Amino acid sequence: MLQKTQLHELYYWLQLNRAVEERLTILYRTGKVVGGLYSSRGQEAISVGAAYALEEGDYLAPMIRNLGALLVRGFSPADILTQYMARSSSPSGGRDCNIHIGKLPSGLIPPVSVLGDLIPVMAGVALAAKMQRRKIVALTFIGDGGTSTGDFHEGLNFAAVHKLPLVVVIEDNGWAYSTPTGKQSANPDFLSRGPAYGVRAFAVDGNDVIAVYETAREAAALARRGEGPVVVIAKTMRMKGHAEHDDAWYVPRNDLELWESRDPILRFGRHLDQTGFMSAVERDMILSRIRSEVDSAAEFAESSPLPDPAAAAGGVYG
Repeated sequence: MLQKTQLHELYYWLQLNRAVEERLTILYRTGKVVGGLYSSRGQEAISVGAAYALEEGDYLAPMIRNLGALLVRGFSPADILTQYMARSSSPSGGRDCNIHIGKLPSGLIPPVSVLGDLIPVMAGVALAAKMQRRKIVALTFIGDGGTSTGDFHEGLNFAAVHKLPLVVVIEDNGWAYSTPTGKQSANPDFLSRGPAYGVRAFAVDGNDVIAVYETAREAAALARRGEGPVVVIAKTMRMKGHAEHDDAWYVPRNDLELWESRDPILRFGRHLDQTGFMSAVERDMILSRIRSEVDSAAEFAESSPLPDPAAAAGGVYG
């Protein structure tokens, strides 16, 4: 059972995730973000809960909507803002945009733009660990649309055949860009994806951070014990368009209104309040800390220089 300090940490990460993205939206609209901006609004509980469930030494590979997972696993708001703004002080030195960053010593694998590719990549990480007799778990995410890609099928099948310690979190957020789930898959029941490959599968409310944490932790424990890969299907809703340039005109308004009432952060806040695990003073202290951290990160990012063009060819390979 999660202790009070852990519940406060989850609340902090959820609120920090949203605060960083809200600041990025302002920076994007004022022309300071280089490239696109992808939001995880409404999906923060999946990234935060799954990342929080992992142990030291485990490997995690996020996608573009898993900013919260990066924060939980050690990247700072300044890292994220400078990365999106392509500043020389960013983790990639300004060589890439959005959250295409990793930290191999910390078990963070950078995202791959081609959807589905992370499944075989993380299967490879899990295979290497198994060969080295290391009791670790490799976890990655995929959207509902991404499950239709060949790499998803090949990677999961390979992991299943070799009983690799891989956890795949399917973020069923209803839309593959502007295509609803029912129009991109003849079988939108993603829970059946696991048994189809002979692996375990769990469904979880993706807007309940505690449920996500507990499910991801159970999935990781099974994989770590040598029982093979596990698929976790997290039902949620993408509360903004595919990216900041997309106003999501194609999403029915009543769907957005329904899921707005299920906001994972407001929901978790109500839970903490009703159970007495967080006082108003404690909440204000956490929110004040976040405002200070994000303000400082934004100030640092905006004052950081763009990279020297002469250094473009440096540090791009090992």
